[in-house]
Amino acid sequence: MLAKIEKEVFMANVKILERKQNTIDEIVEKIKSSNAVVWFDNNGLSVSDLTSLRRKLRENDCELKVYKNTLTMRALSSLKIDLENLEGPKIMAFGEDAVMPIKIVNDFAKDHPELEMKVGIVEGNVTEIDTLKKLATIPSREGLLTMFAGGLLEHVKNVAICLDLHAQNLEKNN
Repeated sequence: MLAKIEKEVFMANVKILERKQNTIDEIVEKIKSSNAVVWFDNNGLSVSDLTSLRRKLRENDCELKVYKNTLTMRALSSLKIDLENLEGPKIMAFGEDAVMPIKIVNDFAKDHPELEMKVGIVEGNVTEIDTLKKLATIPSREGLLTMFAGGLLEHVKNVAICLDLHAQNLEKNN
């Protein structure tokens, strides 16, 4: 009877370790596949606030996850990434866009002072809070492309105006 109980306890522990390893593998995969990962404190955010933040992130192809710090630290050590700001409960936001999750969390923090960004990984590099805040001010990819296109169109417009004025001038002289 005792051997059967020991075997059941052993099997339960094996299942727990397998689940933990699966979670570590999930964290590793999310960090590898994301261009931006940001960690922030969850001090006093309500469930509805977190749901609202999760919805905003999801609308922009980003994701919000909560993992135990010990599992996160194991995943980071397997990736050879050293983060020291992961004490206490932290939430992670992931995104393929290198700026979008940072912008969303930063904008959300303006209305919710209890939310505080701590550290991030942007395109494989550990990024401190000062740099995260600077990145949060960069326009979105679509905004940057619009600005670039507008800059290109400005030159085309100026050339068209010059050609039109030149054509009008030629007509006057003939």
